[in-house]
Amino acid sequence: MERFTMSLDEKLAKEFDRLIRERGYSNRSEAVRDILREKLESSRLEREEAPDCIAALSYIYNHHERDLAERLTAQSHDHHDLTVSTLHAHLDHDNCMETVILRGPTAAVREFANAVMAERGVRHGALNLVPADVNAGRKHRHGQSRGHHHGPDHPYHVHSRPKS
Repeated sequence: MERFTMSLDEKLAKEFDRLIRERGYSNRSEAVRDILREKLESSRLEREEAPDCIAALSYIYNHHERDLAERLTAQSHDHHDLTVSTLHAHLDHDNCMETVILRGPTAAVREFANAVMAERGVRHGALNLVPADVNAGRKHRHGQSRGHHHGPDHPYHVHSRPKS
């Protein structure tokens, strides 16, 4: 682990310490590491140097909008290669919220998310992307002690790891 020293003026240091307390960090180092990871990931995404990602797409929609639920479901099925899971929640009599966990090529994930958020009746959509190493199709061994019951060699699942 590398160490470096950083100087902050008193006002910035107090604000930073307040942020650390609010977010529950145990020390400044943990907070600085998280801030650096966030900025590096954001920079990779901006420069399009993150070919793969894991993401959460959240949106609120009016379920009374004509055929909207069916259109959203059809889009997820059409992109089953990107869609890992969907959480659906009823907010009130008219509105639902869905969060879709996505994994795959960043450009394809963005395109899918934009199409979903552009659907008539979808409101308040947001996409949270995290650059990731997605090593689909790589065959490897898992010990039986990890609780896998597919046998020790199983090529039909994907591991994703954040870049930072």
